[in-house]
Amino acid sequence: MSPAVAPPALSAADIERYSRQLILRGVGAAGQARLRAATALVVGAGALGSPVVMYLAAAGLGRLRVADGDTVDLSNLSRQVMHGESDLGREKAASAAAAVGALNPAVRVETLGHLDAAGLAGALAGVDIACDASDNFETKFALNDACVAAGIPMVHAAILEFGGQLTTYVPGGPCYRCLFGAPPDAEAVPTCAQAGILGSVAGVVGAIQATEALKVVLGIGRPLSGRLLVYDGLESRTREVAFPRDPACAAPHRD
Repeated sequence: MSPAVAPPALSAADIERYSRQLILRGVGAAGQARLRAATALVVGAGALGSPVVMYLAAAGLGRLRVADGDTVDLSNLSRQVMHGESDLGREKAASAAAAVGALNPAVRVETLGHLDAAGLAGALAGVDIACDASDNFETKFALNDACVAAGIPMVHAAILEFGGQLTTYVPGGPCYRCLFGAPPDAEAVPTCAQAGILGSVAGVVGAIQATEALKVVLGIGRPLSGRLLVYDGLESRTREVAFPRDPACAAPHRD
């Protein structure tokens, strides 16, 4: 067995760039090295994906895989702040990679298109954390099941109108399917295109989603495992709904 290779030391530029988080309890140089060695899959480069991708990149996460099959259009720009008018017509994943490159060139970005259930297993290879920033239930449940099968932690988030919700799956704990069972009928829940979304709400929820992902990678704090965090932007309040692992859950739990 070959000896473990120590991660390269932080450069003077790294120390300056990450100075405010390096002094945090639970981060330091060791935590920064852990972030740099990590890979995240972000499914969705829109309203939620924008803050998730940018905050993970800003924090120095080493590799990002960004999956989105859509292109940027003008109606996106009020909430999908990773993109600009110069990106209209561009693939969102490619636009995300350019935005990351401008923010933190040390972060490596791999762009992927739309991922179906079959493609998710390959996209998760070598991933340390997945973020569900998708906008449809089919993708949410497929990503959940793929992460459960692979034993990869994942942060789910969803937004609509003036609010949103989040939960984090950690291996062995309850998952998204434990909470919601199966996708609802297509007509049962309106989409953002039908009901609307306040762009800043996406920023709030997406920032919390990024924080959850960073906590998992760093091994600090208490992730939202078994807890659904519900954010109400109109009332400026949050509440939590606790939920257990469902012994009859259809997701492929390992134990």
